[in-house]
Amino acid sequence: MTTNTKQHRLLIVRVLLLLVLVIFTILLVINRDEIQRFARWGYVGVFLVSILANATIIFPMPGVVFTSMMGIVYDPLLVALSAGCGAALGELTGYLAGYSGQFVIDRKDWYDRVVDWMSRYGNLTVLILAFIPNPLFDLAGIAAGVLKMPVQRFLLWCTLGKILKMIIFAYGGNALILLFQP
Repeated sequence: MTTNTKQHRLLIVRVLLLLVLVIFTILLVINRDEIQRFARWGYVGVFLVSILANATIIFPMPGVVFTSMMGIVYDPLLVALSAGCGAALGELTGYLAGYSGQFVIDRKDWYDRVVDWMSRYGNLTVLILAFIPNPLFDLAGIAAGVLKMPVQRFLLWCTLGKILKMIIFAYGGNALILLFQP
């Protein structure tokens, strides 16, 4: 197989991967109200909603609000663990978009900064950006994919950051309801 043929096949795979991710994101945004029905499934539902809420690229869904609500209904620590693990798996869409090398971002200073941070402090950047509630974590995933950070390392640090963030939201939701109980 020639180099041109390999490159052509790789390009086709990358474009198809990006197309699937874009279609998946659009479907999630359109059906976001239906996703809330997973709550009746307990921790598995929290896990699944968290995957879906974080699987969108650039268009954030209110996963942390859902986590706060579930922290009222279920054990907040288990909610945080379920939501954090699901969120990290959902973030693989951004990573895969970056890994495919076909994700187009208008070259903004903040994106260049994230890429610089990722290349210098990859693990710490993923951990901190996963912990901070922000809709732009996808940029960290995209940058990690572009820089070919090993997916296991990305998932490890992303999962730790997401679990820590979800602990705050799950216990925060639980504490909020306790304030209003007699």
